[in-house]
Amino acid sequence: MDRVAFLDAIFILNMRIRLTRDTMRLNPPPELFLEKTLDDLEFINNILDTFIRNNEENSGNSANNGENISISDTEWQFSQLLTEFSINLGRFSVQAFPEIMEKIAGLRSNSNSRRRLVDESGNPGEIARSEKMVSFAETIHLLGDN
Repeated sequence: MDRVAFLDAIFILNMRIRLTRDTMRLNPPPELFLEKTLDDLEFINNILDTFIRNNEENSGNSANNGENISISDTEWQFSQLLTEFSINLGRFSVQAFPEIMEKIAGLRSNSNSRRRLVDESGNPGEIARSEKMVSFAETIHLLGDN
């Protein structure tokens, strides 16, 4: 994948993560949106898997470090979304739908594996500096859940 196509794909993936997060925050009727939201999580997971495979195949490429940082940042966003799903007490939460807990746990496991691969294949110091330091859960706690 060329650099422009990669950057466009990363941008679109981050938009989908934000759209999914916004959907959860709006609390739409689960009977209308839960299945689509879970499909979106699976789609995001599959694209991130594709990025990792392509990155491993092109490991000698000098642009790899920049791609590692972009993938790492997007993976972090996805991980935060999965955390929100796990701790959210809204209509889309694992508390409201315990049957989705296994799917969310599987997606989280995939995300953690990909993050380790990215950390191992790039410049870990640079990737670590690009990651956000305050999680959604920490932010909610700091803001008093308002």
